Amino acid sequence: MAEQRGDEPGTADAREGGRDAGEPRRRSARPEETRAWEDLVAAARRTVADGLVVGTSGNVSVRVGETVLVTPSGVPYDRLTPDDVTGVGLDGRQVLGTLVPTSELPMHLAVYRTTDARAVVHTHAVHATAVSTLVSELPLIHYMAAALGGPVRVAPYATYGTDELAENMLRALVGRSGCLLRNHGTVTHGTTLAQAYDRTAQLEWMCRLWLTAASVPGHAPSLLSREQLTEVEERLRDYGQRG
Repeated sequence: MAEQRGDEPGTADAREGGRDAGEPRRRSARPEETRAWEDLVAAARRTVADGLVVGTSGNVSVRVGETVLVTPSGVPYDRLTPDDVTGVGLDGRQVLGTLVPTSELPMHLAVYRTTDARAVVHTHAVHATAVSTLVSELPLIHYMAAALGGPVRVAPYATYGTDELAENMLRALVGRSGCLLRNHGTVTHGTTLAQAYDRTAQLEWMCRLWLTAASVPGHAPSLLSREQLTEVEERLRDYGQRG
């Protein structure tokens, strides 16, 4: 069920105008934040539709200026409305909404504090999570690894929602825009929400591809060399439409 901030027993005399004395007054969402929230909710619902998460697992965030909009903890995505906008500052202090932010907030904030990312997608995609239990780095099964900055690393396991997990993730993300979290799932980021989501989908697809190829008895998958991947990285710089 939704985690929502409520009154603490015995604090009725410390209330001022319906809020706790000393609690910063949360502001209303700005127009650009309202639009970003709509896109965030659509992306979160898509993670369920695409089978990248089950239930309320996984989370999505978008940075708008110095505010990070993020999915709230324990709320089914199909129940989120425009009034549920949830946002925090880069210091983690909540500035928008009353729903408790995702428990994985430390990971999201760590990405924004150390990169130029404007969106982060975290999933529990089944094939990617399976791969995270088998290897310390996703084998170079396909050239789309170049779109994530190179061979995708696996961050060591740590309990969800902890600073330790965020630190492990950051080390795995050095020079990369995505990584696997051991026995947990995936994290990708991008300069747009669409880019971050596409990287998540590509990562899950590559993990499924490697698992499928590696499961054939008597055969080992043909893997790319680092030199071949570097050539792809150079070609990707001119990929897509210009302007």
